[in-house]
Amino acid sequence: MKDTYKSISKASEEVLFKDKNSKFFGYAFPITSEEEAKVHIEDLKKKHHQARHWCYAWQIGKEVHQFRANDDGEPSNTAGMPIYGQIQSFDVTNILIVVVRHYGGIKLGVGGLINAYKTTAQMALENSKIVKRTIDEVFVIKFDYPEMNLVMRVIKEHNLNIIEQKLELDCEIHISVRKKLAVEIFQKFEAIYKVEIKNSED
Repeated sequence: MKDTYKSISKASEEVLFKDKNSKFFGYAFPITSEEEAKVHIEDLKKKHHQARHWCYAWQIGKEVHQFRANDDGEPSNTAGMPIYGQIQSFDVTNILIVVVRHYGGIKLGVGGLINAYKTTAQMALENSKIVKRTIDEVFVIKFDYPEMNLVMRVIKEHNLNIIEQKLELDCEIHISVRKKLAVEIFQKFEAIYKVEIKNSED
């Protein structure tokens, strides 16, 4: 079972690719929603207000992916899809790549445009710190205070990550567990008398 994915840890530094007087500025951003992508694109439109095209592609989702590619006025499939192709090539998700073009007065043709957008996207990714993350499930464990030692023993034995906890007479702990260990951990807690466990989304 695949329970990891790759993304970038922070926004990349600006990269620049030039071809026949046209300048292509490339940027990569970590995102988790389309709304975040829109904010970054709007910021770049203000920064590069004299540019002609702000082409981009994004992909979000850890297991099921959503994506969008936009040519922003360039000939069909010469910008957005070459950028998206690099996202696929680097096997990253939760990412936005924007390539801003300042037109230099000389047409590049379809092949030239595809190469320019693909290369700039590749440079932006090579300039990013790519990190591997686990796909986790979050469980909520509820129990009375006397069961505390039994619960904490399982958490320590399996080095589980506590996200939040409320330890009073009636206790509640939220833990995140790697997907491939989720069933095993769920059953361990379920087997403890007087301890209730459920998926946080239930």
